[in-house]
Amino acid sequence: MTITFPLFAGIIAAVIHVISGPDHLAAVTPFAIESKRKAWKVGLFWGIGHLLGMLFIGILFLLFKKYIPVEKISVHSDKLVGILLIGLSVWIFIQIFGKEKNHHHTHIHTENNGVIHKHPHQHTNETGHNHQHLNLKQNVMASLSFGFVHGLAGIAHFLLFLPVLGFTSKFDGTQYIIGFGIGTIIAMVSYAFVIGKISSGTKNNHNTNFFRGIRFASGLFAFIIGVYWLLVN
Repeated sequence: MTITFPLFAGIIAAVIHVISGPDHLAAVTPFAIESKRKAWKVGLFWGIGHLLGMLFIGILFLLFKKYIPVEKISVHSDKLVGILLIGLSVWIFIQIFGKEKNHHHTHIHTENNGVIHKHPHQHTNETGHNHQHLNLKQNVMASLSFGFVHGLAGIAHFLLFLPVLGFTSKFDGTQYIIGFGIGTIIAMVSYAFVIGKISSGTKNNHNTNFFRGIRFASGLFAFIIGVYWLLVN
């Protein structure tokens, strides 16, 4: 029991850290919505980026604390997160109101005695499998970048590793750190997967207005959190 406790403690601490951070969710939600069935990849790469960012700022802090104002770097990173979230919200609004063209197509459904009706169908400037693959790749890379910047932001991240000092052995401390990494990825992959499922379901069921509403809400969420993050830091 004592061997596995640090690992689970790290996982729990990471899950709480990720899910309780509205800026984390605001950054991932738009990319998860756009990626739909592949949304879990967005969550995975955000988690990886977040861990890399924390590792990077941690190494700077440990090796160059006397020469580099790491605290100032962290504060500026906080502000950069806010700016990026605002920029992300603008990008979302452009995607919704600028690039999409709504057309009404006639569809014949064989169920319910063959109902013929029209409903909006969304088109973008490009179509096809290659375009979808490119969008997913862009979303994944953007999510990785956001996660990295989030990892840089806040020396308070080190507070999450204070329990390491309480363990009696380096092995337990290592387990806690590994658990934290696992928990970060599990939490965001799970969140992105759920959001992607909801997005994919509304899209497949032709709930166009609801799908657009979800996208708009994610953009508004990112904008509000971005402004707040920029002002408080």
